[in-house]
Amino acid sequence: MTDKRGMVYILGAGPGDMGLLTLKAADCIRKADVIVYDRLINTSILSLAKKDAEYINVGKMPDNHAVPQDMINQILLDKASEGKVVARVKGGDPFVFGRGGEEAEALYKNGIQFEIVPGITSAVAVAAYAGIPVTHRDYCSSLHIITGHEKPGRDESFLDYEVISRLEGTLVFLMGTKNIDEICTKLIKYGKKGTTPVAVIERGTTVDQRVIVGNLEDISKKVIDEGISSPAVTVIGSVVALREKINWFPKGRLKGKRIVVTRAREQAGSLVEEIRDLGGEAIEFPTIRIEEPLDYRHFDSALRDLKNYKWIVFTSVNGVKSFFRRMRTLKIDIRSLAGIRIAAIGEATATELFKMGLNVDYMPADYTSKELLNGLAGLIEKGEKVLLARADIASNELSDGLKRNGIDFEELTTYRTVMDESMKSIVKEYLKQNKVDFITFASSSTVKNFIEILGKENIELLSNTKIVCIGPVTAQTAKELGLFVSAVADKYTVNGLVDKIMELSGE
Repeated sequence: MTDKRGMVYILGAGPGDMGLLTLKAADCIRKADVIVYDRLINTSILSLAKKDAEYINVGKMPDNHAVPQDMINQILLDKASEGKVVARVKGGDPFVFGRGGEEAEALYKNGIQFEIVPGITSAVAVAAYAGIPVTHRDYCSSLHIITGHEKPGRDESFLDYEVISRLEGTLVFLMGTKNIDEICTKLIKYGKKGTTPVAVIERGTTVDQRVIVGNLEDISKKVIDEGISSPAVTVIGSVVALREKINWFPKGRLKGKRIVVTRAREQAGSLVEEIRDLGGEAIEFPTIRIEEPLDYRHFDSALRDLKNYKWIVFTSVNGVKSFFRRMRTLKIDIRSLAGIRIAAIGEATATELFKMGLNVDYMPADYTSKELLNGLAGLIEKGEKVLLARADIASNELSDGLKRNGIDFEELTTYRTVMDESMKSIVKEYLKQNKVDFITFASSSTVKNFIEILGKENIELLSNTKIVCIGPVTAQTAKELGLFVSAVADKYTVNGLVDKIMELSGE
């Protein structure tokens, strides 16, 4: 252990919906060296972390503490004492029955810097997602948040049900599913009417949200009959009746669907956003990571001699970004491209070029290497040299075809694709629990890496999951590797993928 002290952010990640993560919490996760997280967080939040972050799962189940609290405290102390920035990511708010206070005390006693980042508490957010306002001036004027699970072994309860039962406001019990019969019985015993409305919301704000409504007399039986389990929030009071009017969640054409996105993080944004906008949950599982070339000598030489080329062919968005990023680094004026014709494999690549101020001279109607080659063969004149800008692991279909057609070309590696295993354990656990509806593949490399990361021995975990590919080449790769492909996008774009998922979802 060194004398250097790091920093710990004890932060709340909200109740489940990734959109409820605060901007400050997101910033803390992005700069953290170590992410120490609970089971109740939306694991997609981990995709915000930097690529070399260390992940430590200290998730706890009721009556089954995966990592005891004193050990969690020690992990925070040890990592911070190594001079690292630690994000302690907790569900909901860290100070609302989240034991964040205990962790802060331990850090204070050991001289470790820390900061508290409040989160949106499930006591309010989960009720809202169930269409229940916890206060309403026509129904109640107070809110009381109560634990349904006190510290084990305590001789005397902090909860006085004789007092609680006289409260006229909304009662919200957190972590009370296991004890709901006892809670309801005591409230009735000390004066609450048995007809008082009650709602129990399981996994609120997520695609798995379930809501059952009853009253103090019958809700515990309904919880058992419906198999409601933790995590769940119990709301008691007249405001529960408002659910009939303002119930709004879930919504969207992909509501209730959980979809794995295997694209690199640099490319996944548009697909992830589209899925979430349509009410689905996107699980980012970037099987590839985009890296810079190991050696820039060839890249730089090509850029300085652009006058030698009559065509530049781009086969991916990443290729465009890398190409122009290097031009900026070398301070090469974009006017150096004057007179050079530009080809793009598809719409997304063409759009990225347009952002750079360039219109493409050729883009095939079908976004495949085969169609790109067929078009170029009829456009490139004898003696014209082509610069083929793409990834290090791009297939040979295009380059072999150019050779067969006697076209003079030079291959340029603009970026490398590296396998990314950071989310392996999380996605594997989702698959084991049969909680993945769709897996999307947008390139052959994502398929290959997915299989290698997951392991061929685990392919059977995909038996209840639909696989959707962006195009026929990707689909063929998936089939060759033993996967059953449910569908291929009609249009080989992100929107095409989403359209196909909605079609398979019956929407």
